Amino acid sequence: MINVYLAGSGSFGLAAAEAIVEDGHALAGVCSPAEGRRGGRDPLALYCERTGTPWTDVDRLTPDHVPDGVDLIYTAHSHAFVGRRTRARAPLALGYHPSLLPLHRGRDAVKWQSRLGERVTGGTIYHLTDRVDGGPIALQEHVIVPGGMKASHLWSDYLFPLGIRLTREAVALAADPAQVPIRPQNDKLATWEPSFDSAPVYRPELLELTAG
Repeated sequence: MINVYLAGSGSFGLAAAEAIVEDGHALAGVCSPAEGRRGGRDPLALYCERTGTPWTDVDRLTPDHVPDGVDLIYTAHSHAFVGRRTRARAPLALGYHPSLLPLHRGRDAVKWQSRLGERVTGGTIYHLTDRVDGGPIALQEHVIVPGGMKASHLWSDYLFPLGIRLTREAVALAADPAQVPIRPQNDKLATWEPSFDSAPVYRPELLELTAG
């Protein structure tokens, strides 16, 4: 059993929390929005209220949010930034991204893969770093999907369940951090898609990928 601090949101964050606990691990704390995307309480926040799990509502985690004794900081559909000092509060900091990184970095990876009609996609567990979606890969698995899939179906039928399965595997591996793979992403192959519903984020380090 390990102690996990979870940053997440929505139904995926809820499913990740439930999977972690079902597998015999402990949630040392949770960060999620108070309000869900469609109004009302966020499902992960409701889970914490129901189970008595320590919860906080922040956009940026700080070291003070992560209690002593945490073995893994894990992000599951979270847009909260996890800085270097916060990551240092645990031996490992991992997150799930619904694409085959380094392809489709960014918060709307599923929508872009649907819009581009991609038939081969997948999910990635990666090590959190200061680079958004740019940390080394721990686990990765591809899936072949039917053509013309709507983003909602691509997510619910393929990348959501894949993400939960990879989450279970990653948390199990985190019991021995030395066993968690660290494979650097190939930045020369990276793509970054803007969000559909928010202003572009200025990330100067990404400009280096297209320089020259």
